Amino acid sequence: MQNRTFKLGLIQMRVKGGCKAENLQRAINFVRQAATQEAQVVVLPEAMTLGWTHPSAATEADGVPDGQSCLQLRRVARENKVCLCSGLVEREGRRIFNSAVLIDPNGDVLLHHRKINELEIGHPYYALGDRLQVAHTPFGTFGLMICADGFAHGQVITRTLGYMGAEIILSPSAWAVPANHDNEREPYGAIWLENYVPVARDFRMWIAGVSNVGWLTAGPWEGRKCIGCTLVVNASGEPVLRGPYGVDAETILYVDVQLGDRPAQGTGWGKLWPENQTGTGTRVIKHH
Repeated sequence: MQNRTFKLGLIQMRVKGGCKAENLQRAINFVRQAATQEAQVVVLPEAMTLGWTHPSAATEADGVPDGQSCLQLRRVARENKVCLCSGLVEREGRRIFNSAVLIDPNGDVLLHHRKINELEIGHPYYALGDRLQVAHTPFGTFGLMICADGFAHGQVITRTLGYMGAEIILSPSAWAVPANHDNEREPYGAIWLENYVPVARDFRMWIAGVSNVGWLTAGPWEGRKCIGCTLVVNASGEPVLRGPYGVDAETILYVDVQLGDRPAQGTGWGKLWPENQTGTGTRVIKHH
C-alpha cells in the first residue's frame, strides 16, 4: 500500500548564471538541510546548474543521466534518502535542452523531462522538448514540467499529465520580472494561479512550482530578476503555500502533501466537470 502523505521540501535558492560548480554545491547543501528536516521529496529550480538562458549553456551543459551535474544530484539523493527533482541544462550530442529530472532515493533517474513550451527568447539556447512521462513511486504518481510548460495553450501539458495519472506535478521554474517591478502595485503570481488552480481542481492533483531567486546577468533578459514566489496548489485547487518575493528571498519551504484517491480516468474525468467550465485559463504572457 502506498504512503499517501509525504513532506515536500521546496528549495527557493539563488542561482548564479554560468557558475555550475557553485550552484551545484549550493543545491547539495540545501538538499542536505531539507533532509535533516525530514523532507522526503525535494525540488530545486529550473536550469539550476547554469541559470535560465545563460550563454554558458553552449559550453557547460552536460548529460543525463551520467553527466557531472546529474551524477552529483543522484549521489546527494542517494546519500540523503530523498526523492529529488531538479532543473538542469542538458547536452545530448550537439543539442542543448532545458531539462528536469526526478531521482529516487536509490539515486536512479525516474523521470527525464525536456521543456516543451519554451519562451521564444529561449529558442536559440534550447532544443524542443520531446517527452511527457509519469512515474509511479511509493509516495504517489509524479509528473514533471518546467515553468512555462504550465501555461501552454489550454494547459495542454498539465492536463495531459493529469490524464496520464499524475497525482502531483513538480515544476522547476525561474520566475523573472523587470528590475523595476513593484510587487505591491502589481503582485506577482496571477499567471500561475490562473493556470495551476483549474487543472489541480479538475484532476484532483497537486501542482508545485519552485522558482529560484537572483539577478539574470547575461542572455536576452539580462538585468531582470528572479523573485521566488514558489507556489503549491492542492488537489482542491487551493493555494496552500506561497513563497516570499524578492531577488534575495532565498529559503527552503515545506508542505505536507496528502494524496487522495483519483475518482476517474480517461473520459470519466469529463463527467466530473461543470458544463460551463472551459478549463483553458490562458492569458497574455508578461512574465517568465
